[in-house]
Amino acid sequence: MNRDRTVDVLVVGAGPAGLAVAARLAGAGAGHVEVLEREQDAGGVPRHCHHGGFGGPLRPWLAGPAYARQAVRAAVTAGATLRTGVTATGWSGPLSLETTSPAGLERITARAVVLATGARERPRSARLVPGSRPAGVLTTGELQQAVHLYGQDVGRRAVVVGAEPVARHAVRTLRRAGAEVVAVVTERSRGAAVPGVPLLTRTTVGELRGRGRLSGVAVRHEDGRSGVLACDTVVFTGDWIPDHELARRGGIALDPGTRGPSVDASFRTPVPGVFAVGNALHGVERATTAAAGGAAAAVPVLAHLAGAPWPEPGPPLAVRAPLLWVAPNRLTDAAGRPLLLRSAEPLVNPVVTAAQDGRLLWRRRFPGRVSPSRSLGLAPGWTHRVDRSGGPVVLAAD
Repeated sequence: MNRDRTVDVLVVGAGPAGLAVAARLAGAGAGHVEVLEREQDAGGVPRHCHHGGFGGPLRPWLAGPAYARQAVRAAVTAGATLRTGVTATGWSGPLSLETTSPAGLERITARAVVLATGARERPRSARLVPGSRPAGVLTTGELQQAVHLYGQDVGRRAVVVGAEPVARHAVRTLRRAGAEVVAVVTERSRGAAVPGVPLLTRTTVGELRGRGRLSGVAVRHEDGRSGVLACDTVVFTGDWIPDHELARRGGIALDPGTRGPSVDASFRTPVPGVFAVGNALHGVERATTAAAGGAAAAVPVLAHLAGAPWPEPGPPLAVRAPLLWVAPNRLTDAAGRPLLLRSAEPLVNPVVTAAQDGRLLWRRRFPGRVSPSRSLGLAPGWTHRVDRSGGPVVLAAD
C-alpha cells in the first residue's frame, strides 16, 4: 500500500545541482525541502572522482569526494531533508511522484518539484559498437566506482575510447588500478593526449572481441588501415546524455539538441511547478557550473512558492550545425544568466550569431579555439530583443 506525504519542495537527485538548490531553498525558509537520491550515498558523480579541480579557481586542489561531502553538509545544515536509497519511479499527478525504497512505496506531493537527475555516459550498446558481450566493457563512471568505491580489479591491458578531458581521468584511474593503457582512440582529429599513451585520432572502434572476457578491440583508421588492439578492458568515455527518463515519463518536453528537459532562463519546464537544473539539462558540465545553476534556480522556485504566475513558454532557442545545443532553450523571459552553447566540432575564431525570423539579434566573434568538450558562455544582454510571439531564435557559428 502506498503511503502519501506532502512536502513544499521535492528535489530529485543529490548531486551538485540538487544539493545546491536544496541548501538555498532550505536556508531561505522555503518550508519542508526534501531531496531524494537513489544511490546509497549523496554527492553525485564527484564522490568517485579522485582528482582535483572541484574547488573552482580559489581551491583548484579540492578533490571530488571532499567537494561532495561539503555539498551534502551544506544542504543538511541549511535544513533540507536528505533521503538516500530512494528512487522516483514515476508520476501520479503533475506534482506527485511515486517512489520506492527499502521502506516501501510512497507517493509524495509537492508545491514545487526540481529535477536534478544529472547526466550519464552512453554505454557501448547505445553507441552501436558491434561484437560479443564480454566482461571488461565499462564507462568512465563504472570504472571510477569500481576502483575508488569498491576496490575491484579492472584488468591488466586497457583501451580508452574518447576525446574529451574525461578520457585523461580514465587513464589515470586505470593506471592507479595497475592497468597498462595501450591506447586512447578517438574519431576526432584531436583528442585528450596523455604522456606515455599512444593517441589514435580519426580512428573508430569497429568491433569488440572475446568470449567471457574481452580479448581485443578492432579499430579502423579513416584512411582504411585497420587492426586489433589486444586488451582485456575497454572504457568508453564522454558522449554524455541527460538522465531524462523521469522527465519523459512526466510528459515534460525534451529539447532535441540537449536531450534534456526544455527550460527557460528561470529553469522552468513547460509543466507548471516543475523545474530542472544542472546536468539533467544537457551534456555534462563542471560540478561547480551545475551547482551554480542549482543555486540560481532557488530564486524562481521561491517566486513560484510565493504565487508568481507560470508564464506561457516563449520561442524556442535552436542551433544550426556545427553547433550542438544551447541551454536554456526557451526564452520565456529575458535571460539573466549566461547561455551555454556547445559545438559538435572544434571551432577557430568563430563568429556566433542569433537571429529570429530573418532579423539579426546579436553577433560576436570568439577569439581562439573552441573545444567540443567545453561550452561557450553567451552574455544574455541581447535576449530582450527577442519577439516573444515570434518564431525560433536560431544560433549559428561561422
